Amino acid sequence: MDIISLFEKSDLFAGMEDELKTLRAAGSVKNMSHAELLFTEGEPGKYFYLLVDGGVRLFKTSASGQEVDIRLVRPGEIFAELILFERDTYPVSAMAVMPSTVFAVNRDAFYDLLSKEPFRKKFIISLMQKQRYLAERIMYLMSYDVEERFFRFLLDHYGCFNEIRIDIPKKDIASAIGTIPETFSRLIARLKNHGAIEWEGNRLKVNPEWWEMYQDE
Repeated sequence: MDIISLFEKSDLFAGMEDELKTLRAAGSVKNMSHAELLFTEGEPGKYFYLLVDGGVRLFKTSASGQEVDIRLVRPGEIFAELILFERDTYPVSAMAVMPSTVFAVNRDAFYDLLSKEPFRKKFIISLMQKQRYLAERIMYLMSYDVEERFFRFLLDHYGCFNEIRIDIPKKDIASAIGTIPETFSRLIARLKNHGAIEWEGNRLKVNPEWWEMYQDE
Protein backbone atom coordinates (compact mmCIF):
# COMPACT_ATOMS: atom_id res chain seq x y z
CA MET A 1 0.00 0.00 0.00
CA ASP A 2 1.92 3.05 -1.28
CA ILE A 3 0.37 5.83 0.77
CA ILE A 4 3.02 8.38 -0.23
CA SER A 5 2.36 7.92 -3.95
CA LEU A 6 -1.38 8.39 -3.39
CA PHE A 7 -0.76 11.59 -1.41
CA GLU A 8 1.52 12.92 -4.14
CA LYS A 9 -1.23 12.52 -6.72
CA SER A 10 -3.50 14.82 -4.74
CA ASP A 11 -3.80 18.57 -5.36
CA LEU A 12 -2.44 19.51 -1.94
CA PHE A 13 0.63 17.32 -1.60
CA ALA A 14 2.16 16.92 -5.07
CA GLY A 15 5.96 16.94 -5.07
CA MET A 16 6.35 16.65 -1.28
CA GLU A 17 7.76 13.13 -0.97
CA ASP A 18 10.17 13.85 1.89
CA GLU A 19 7.57 15.61 4.03
CA LEU A 20 4.97 12.97 3.26
CA LYS A 21 7.16 10.34 4.85
CA THR A 22 6.53 12.16 8.13
CA LEU A 23 2.76 12.13 7.59
CA ARG A 24 2.90 8.47 6.62
CA ALA A 25 4.64 7.62 9.86
CA ALA A 26 2.13 9.66 11.88
CA GLY A 27 -1.00 8.24 10.22
CA SER A 28 -2.90 4.99 10.42
CA VAL A 29 -4.92 2.75 8.12
CA LYS A 30 -8.60 2.11 8.86
CA ASN A 31 -10.68 -0.54 7.13
CA MET A 32 -14.40 0.20 6.83
CA SER A 33 -17.34 -2.03 6.09
CA HIS A 34 -20.23 -1.12 3.80
CA ALA A 35 -22.47 1.63 5.29
CA GLU A 36 -20.07 2.25 8.17
CA LEU A 37 -19.90 5.87 9.34
CA LEU A 38 -16.44 7.40 9.50
CA PHE A 39 -17.56 10.66 11.11
CA THR A 40 -20.75 12.65 11.49
CA GLU A 41 -21.65 16.26 10.76
CA GLY A 42 -20.80 18.50 13.72
CA GLU A 43 -18.41 16.00 15.31
CA PRO A 44 -15.06 17.46 16.51
CA GLY A 45 -12.57 17.10 13.67
CA LYS A 46 -9.33 15.43 14.71
CA TYR A 47 -8.33 13.73 11.45
CA PHE A 48 -8.31 14.32 7.75
CA TYR A 49 -8.33 11.36 5.38
CA LEU A 50 -6.97 9.86 2.19
CA LEU A 51 -9.20 7.27 0.51
CA VAL A 52 -7.01 4.31 -0.42
CA ASP A 53 -9.68 2.13 -2.02
CA GLY A 54 -13.45 1.78 -2.10
CA GLY A 55 -15.80 4.75 -1.95
CA VAL A 56 -16.94 7.23 0.68
CA ARG A 57 -20.13 9.25 0.48
CA LEU A 58 -20.13 12.77 1.94
CA PHE A 59 -23.56 14.09 2.85
CA LYS A 60 -25.41 16.64 4.95
CA THR A 61 -28.62 16.12 6.90
CA SER A 62 -31.37 18.73 6.64
CA ALA A 63 -33.51 19.91 9.52
CA SER A 64 -36.23 17.53 8.32
CA GLY A 65 -33.83 14.59 8.45
CA GLN A 66 -33.32 14.31 4.70
CA GLU A 67 -29.82 13.33 3.60
CA VAL A 68 -28.35 15.43 0.78
CA ASP A 69 -25.34 14.03 -1.08
CA ILE A 70 -22.39 16.40 -1.41
CA ARG A 71 -19.99 14.21 -3.35
CA LEU A 72 -18.61 10.71 -3.69
CA VAL A 73 -14.94 10.44 -2.74
CA ARG A 74 -12.86 8.29 -5.09
CA PRO A 75 -9.63 6.40 -4.32
CA GLY A 76 -6.65 8.75 -4.15
CA GLU A 77 -8.72 11.74 -3.02
CA ILE A 78 -8.25 13.63 0.24
CA PHE A 79 -11.31 14.63 2.25
CA ALA A 80 -12.19 16.33 5.55
CA GLU A 81 -9.26 18.70 5.00
CA LEU A 82 -11.45 21.65 6.01
CA ILE A 83 -10.73 20.85 9.65
CA LEU A 84 -7.12 21.90 9.02
CA PHE A 85 -8.00 25.56 8.47
CA GLU A 86 -11.65 26.56 8.40
CA ARG A 87 -13.36 24.88 11.34
CA ASP A 88 -12.95 22.49 14.26
CA THR A 89 -15.90 20.26 13.41
CA TYR A 90 -16.76 18.18 10.38
CA PRO A 91 -19.18 20.07 8.08
CA VAL A 92 -20.59 16.83 6.61
CA SER A 93 -20.98 13.16 7.46
CA ALA A 94 -18.92 10.42 5.79
CA MET A 95 -20.10 6.88 5.12
CA ALA A 96 -18.49 4.03 3.20
CA VAL A 97 -20.60 3.00 0.20
CA MET A 98 -18.66 -0.28 -0.11
CA PRO A 99 -15.87 -1.99 1.84
CA SER A 100 -13.21 0.73 1.91
CA THR A 101 -9.80 1.62 3.26
CA VAL A 102 -8.85 5.10 4.44
CA PHE A 103 -5.62 6.55 5.76
CA ALA A 104 -6.18 8.87 8.72
CA VAL A 105 -3.80 11.70 9.63
CA ASN A 106 -4.10 13.54 12.92
CA ARG A 107 -4.25 17.27 12.23
CA ASP A 108 -1.75 17.94 15.04
CA ALA A 109 0.86 15.97 13.08
CA PHE A 110 0.07 18.13 10.06
CA TYR A 111 0.46 21.32 12.11
CA ASP A 112 3.88 20.15 13.31
CA LEU A 113 4.93 19.68 9.71
CA LEU A 114 3.46 23.02 8.69
CA SER A 115 5.66 24.77 11.26
CA LYS A 116 8.70 23.85 9.13
CA GLU A 117 9.45 26.49 6.49
CA PRO A 118 10.29 24.23 3.47
CA PHE A 119 7.00 22.36 3.76
CA ARG A 120 5.05 25.54 4.51
CA LYS A 121 6.26 27.19 1.28
CA LYS A 122 5.38 24.16 -0.83
CA PHE A 123 1.97 23.83 0.78
CA ILE A 124 1.09 27.50 0.29
CA ILE A 125 1.90 27.14 -3.42
CA SER A 126 -0.39 24.09 -3.61
CA LEU A 127 -3.17 26.02 -1.87
CA MET A 128 -2.86 28.87 -4.36
CA GLN A 129 -3.06 26.46 -7.28
CA LYS A 130 -6.15 24.82 -5.81
CA GLN A 131 -7.71 28.24 -5.22
CA ARG A 132 -7.21 29.08 -8.91
CA TYR A 133 -8.86 25.81 -9.87
CA LEU A 134 -11.84 26.53 -7.61
CA ALA A 135 -12.17 30.04 -9.03
CA GLU A 136 -12.20 28.60 -12.56
CA ARG A 137 -14.72 25.98 -11.46
CA ILE A 138 -17.04 28.65 -10.05
CA MET A 139 -16.76 30.65 -13.28
CA TYR A 140 -17.61 27.51 -15.26
CA LEU A 141 -20.69 26.82 -13.12
CA MET A 142 -21.84 30.43 -13.45
CA SER A 143 -21.28 30.59 -17.21
CA TYR A 144 -23.28 27.53 -18.28
CA ASP A 145 -26.58 26.06 -17.18
CA VAL A 146 -26.82 22.40 -16.19
CA GLU A 147 -27.89 21.28 -19.68
CA GLU A 148 -24.89 22.95 -21.31
CA ARG A 149 -22.56 21.49 -18.68
CA PHE A 150 -23.93 18.01 -19.38
CA PHE A 151 -23.27 18.18 -23.12
CA ARG A 152 -19.84 19.72 -22.56
CA PHE A 153 -19.06 16.85 -20.19
CA LEU A 154 -20.03 14.33 -22.89
CA LEU A 155 -17.89 16.12 -25.46
CA ASP A 156 -14.87 16.26 -23.16
CA HIS A 157 -15.07 12.64 -22.03
CA TYR A 158 -16.47 10.78 -25.03
CA GLY A 159 -16.32 13.03 -28.06
CA CYS A 160 -19.04 13.92 -30.53
CA PHE A 161 -20.65 10.55 -31.24
CA ASN A 162 -24.30 9.79 -31.80
CA GLU A 163 -24.06 6.68 -29.60
CA ILE A 164 -21.94 6.54 -26.45
CA ARG A 165 -21.24 3.80 -23.94
CA ILE A 166 -21.45 5.49 -20.54
CA ASP A 167 -18.97 4.00 -18.05
CA ILE A 168 -19.48 6.52 -15.23
CA PRO A 169 -22.27 6.27 -12.61
CA LYS A 170 -24.96 8.91 -12.99
CA LYS A 171 -24.28 10.24 -9.50
CA ASP A 172 -20.66 10.88 -10.49
CA ILE A 173 -21.70 12.64 -13.69
CA ALA A 174 -24.04 14.84 -11.64
CA SER A 175 -21.16 15.73 -9.32
CA ALA A 176 -18.83 16.42 -12.25
CA ILE A 177 -21.24 18.94 -13.80
CA GLY A 178 -21.93 20.62 -10.48
CA THR A 179 -25.42 19.45 -9.66
CA ILE A 180 -27.19 16.93 -7.42
CA PRO A 181 -28.56 13.54 -8.56
CA GLU A 182 -32.19 14.66 -8.27
CA THR A 183 -31.64 17.65 -10.57
CA PHE A 184 -29.64 15.48 -12.97
CA SER A 185 -32.49 12.95 -13.13
CA ARG A 186 -34.95 15.72 -13.99
CA LEU A 187 -32.59 16.99 -16.70
CA ILE A 188 -32.32 13.53 -18.29
CA ALA A 189 -36.11 13.10 -18.21
CA ARG A 190 -36.58 16.49 -19.88
CA LEU A 191 -33.98 15.76 -22.58
CA LYS A 192 -35.67 12.43 -23.32
CA ASN A 193 -39.06 14.13 -23.64
CA HIS A 194 -37.58 16.67 -26.07
CA GLY A 195 -36.06 13.94 -28.22
CA ALA A 196 -32.51 15.08 -27.46
CA ILE A 197 -31.32 11.74 -26.08
CA GLU A 198 -32.22 8.11 -25.52
CA TRP A 199 -30.61 6.46 -22.50
CA GLU A 200 -31.05 2.76 -21.75
CA GLY A 201 -28.62 1.03 -19.42
CA ASN A 202 -25.15 2.26 -20.33
CA ARG A 203 -26.06 3.17 -23.93
CA LEU A 204 -26.69 6.83 -24.62
CA LYS A 205 -27.88 8.03 -28.02
CA VAL A 206 -27.66 11.75 -28.79
CA ASN A 207 -29.77 13.51 -31.43
CA PRO A 208 -27.23 15.00 -33.90
CA GLU A 209 -29.17 18.26 -33.95
CA TRP A 210 -28.37 18.76 -30.26
CA TRP A 211 -24.67 18.19 -30.84
CA GLU A 212 -24.74 21.08 -33.31
CA MET A 213 -25.98 23.36 -30.55
CA TYR A 214 -22.97 22.79 -28.31
CA GLN A 215 -19.91 21.45 -30.07
CA ASP A 216 -18.91 24.75 -31.71
CA GLU A 217 -19.50 26.98 -28.68
